[in-house]
Amino acid sequence: MCGIAGFAALASGAVPERRLLERMIGELRHRGPDGFGFHQSPGIGLAHARLSIIDLSTGDQPIRNEDGSVWVVFNGEIFNYLELRQRLVAAGHRFYTQSDTEVIVHAYEEFGLSFVEELNGQFAIALWDARLRRLVLARDRIGIRPLLYARCRDGLLFASEAKSLFASGLVRAELDPVGIAEVATFWSCIAPRTAFAGIEALPPGHLATWQGGRLEIRRYWDWDFPPSGTVETRHLDDVVAELRELFVDCVRLQLRADVPVGAYLSGGLDSSAVTAAIRRFSDTPLKTFSLTFADTEFDEREFQDEVSRHLGTDHVRRSVQSRDIGAAFPRAIRHIEAPIVRTAGVPLMLLADRVRETGFKVVLTGEGADEVFGGYDLFKEGKIRRFWGRQPKSVWRPLLLRRLYGYLANSPTRRGGMASAFFGQALDQTDDPYFAHRPRWATTGRTLRLLAPEFRERIDAAHPLTQLAELVPRPDATWAPLCRDQYVEAHTLLTGYLLAAQGDRVAMAASIEGRYPFLDHRLIEFANRLPPRWKIRGLEEKFILRRAVADWLPQGIARRTKQPYRAPDSGAFFRDGQPLDYVAEALCPASIRDAGYFEPAVVATLLDKCRRGAAIGFADNMAFVTILSTQLLHREFVARQGAVAPETTLVHQV
Repeated sequence: MCGIAGFAALASGAVPERRLLERMIGELRHRGPDGFGFHQSPGIGLAHARLSIIDLSTGDQPIRNEDGSVWVVFNGEIFNYLELRQRLVAAGHRFYTQSDTEVIVHAYEEFGLSFVEELNGQFAIALWDARLRRLVLARDRIGIRPLLYARCRDGLLFASEAKSLFASGLVRAELDPVGIAEVATFWSCIAPRTAFAGIEALPPGHLATWQGGRLEIRRYWDWDFPPSGTVETRHLDDVVAELRELFVDCVRLQLRADVPVGAYLSGGLDSSAVTAAIRRFSDTPLKTFSLTFADTEFDEREFQDEVSRHLGTDHVRRSVQSRDIGAAFPRAIRHIEAPIVRTAGVPLMLLADRVRETGFKVVLTGEGADEVFGGYDLFKEGKIRRFWGRQPKSVWRPLLLRRLYGYLANSPTRRGGMASAFFGQALDQTDDPYFAHRPRWATTGRTLRLLAPEFRERIDAAHPLTQLAELVPRPDATWAPLCRDQYVEAHTLLTGYLLAAQGDRVAMAASIEGRYPFLDHRLIEFANRLPPRWKIRGLEEKFILRRAVADWLPQGIARRTKQPYRAPDSGAFFRDGQPLDYVAEALCPASIRDAGYFEPAVVATLLDKCRRGAAIGFADNMAFVTILSTQLLHREFVARQGAVAPETTLVHQV
C-alpha cells in the first residue's frame, strides 16, 4: 500500500521539477511512511510514497522495464503476481525485483492496454510509456484504491488524494456544489465527480490514457448478471462446495505479504468467515482486531469474543466512546476529503491506529459480502415493497417490513401509519431501476433543504435525482430485481462511501492496508451468476454464503441476522449540552455565512435541537454530520489555501 503522485507535461521536452513532486508526495507520507521515490524525464514526473509489504528489500518504486522505456508507480497489491510472473518469465521478460509492482511493467509490455484485465488486485496505477509518450492511469475493478486527477494549463496532475494535487500549486481548492448535493443524496459523490471543483476521480474498472494533451477513458470491467429467469441446472450442494473453494482461494491470495497480516473481526458473519478461512486453511498465526463501544446500541463485543474463542485468535480491542469520535472527527475529514453523512468511519480510523500500534500493516476485512450476496435490509426492503406493490391496498403485506431493521432502537418500520406512508411511496413504480434505493435517497436528501438559497441555485440545474441516469449506470432491465438493486448499490454506496470514508481513507490515515476477499472479482462474477433465491431465501439474507461457512463458525454466528456496523452520530459532538469548541466555531452563524453553503438560521435551529438532546431522527442526524463535515472540509482545504497565484516554473525544458 502506498501513495502515488505525478505530472504529465503538455510540452514534449518539459521535465517536471523535483520540488513539484516532493511537495505533492509529501502530502501523502501517511500512505507511505517507509520512503519516497521519484522519476523525472521529458514529459513525465512520477513520485511514490512506500508502505513496504511485498519485497521489502528491492521493491522500491518507481519500477522500470529492462531498457527504461516504461516506468510505473502504483498503490495497492497485485495478488496474482506470482502466477503472472511465471507466465511473463516464460515469455522472455527479465525481472530485477521480487515485487508485484514489476509484474505491471512487463504485463503492459506483453498485453498492451489490456494488461489490466490480467490483474487480480486492488490498485491505482500510473504508467509512463516513453516510446509512445503516453501516460496510462488504471483503477481496480471495484474502486478500492483512489486515483484522482486534474487538468491544468501545463498538463495533467494525478495523485492518490486531493491534498497532493493542491500541494502542486497548480490547482486550487473549491468545493463543488453538485458534489455536495450528491453526498447529501447518495451518501457520496459519483465518480468522476469529487467534492472539489476541477478534481476528478477515475471511476472503478476504468483505464485512462493521456497522450498529446488528450485524455481518453474507457471501462474495462463492470458488474454483470444473467437475464431474469435463467435456469440454474447445478445442485445447490455442488455450488456451495464450489463457493467455499473459491472463497478460500480468495483469502489465500490476499494473505500474500512479507509482513504479518491480521484481520478485522466485527462479530458478524462476513468478518467471521474471513477469519475462519485464515485459521482453517493457512498456518498463519492470527491476530484479530475489533471495535467496542460504550453505548450498548452499537456494541458487539459478545459476538466478537465468541468467534475469537472459537477460532483461537489473539484478539485486540479498541474501545470507543462518543467523546473519542468527536475529538477525532476533524482529522478524519482531512483524510476522507469529502463531506460525510455518518460518523462510522471515525472509529475505524481509531481502530487502524490501534492496529498500527501493534506493529501490523495489513488487515483482511469482511467488507463487500453484503453487496455480493444480498446482505442488506435494503435488499429485503425492496423485495417486500415489490411484493406489497402487487396488492397495494393489502394491510398485511406491509407488516413484513417489521422483520427488518431489528437492530435499530427506533426502527422506522414499527411506526404504524408513518412507516406505511414512507415505505408505501411509488409502489406503482416497481420497474424503476432505482426503486429500492429511493427511500434512502429521499431521507438523506432532506439536507438539501438547509442549503443557502444562492448556493442551492447553483445545484438546481444539475440536481442529482434529476440527472440520475447520467450519474448512476442504469442496470439492465432484463436482470432480476435483486440484481438491479445490487448493481445500483455497487455503483453508489460501496465505492464512494464504504470503501472510501470507511475503508481506504481512514485506514491509510494510520498507514494500514485493508484487504477485501469478498471483493475479488472472481467471487463477484461467481455470485452474480447465482439465482437470486440463493442469495435471499424468503427474508434470510446471504443464504448460500451461510451454507458455505456454517460448519466453520459457532451456530449463533452462522445464523445471526445482519447487523450493519454503526457508530454514535450527532451526540458525539456535545458535552453537557454544549457543542465542542470546534463544532461551535464551525457552525456559528458567522462561519456558516462566510462559507456560504448553508442557511445560518436553519443550521442554528438544528444545532439547538441537538444541543438540547431532543430526539432526532435519521434525517436530522445525517444533516448535522453532513453540515459539520462540509464546514470542516471548507476550513481545512478552501479557507487555508494561500492567495498566491499558481506557479509557472515547475517544469523545465530539455
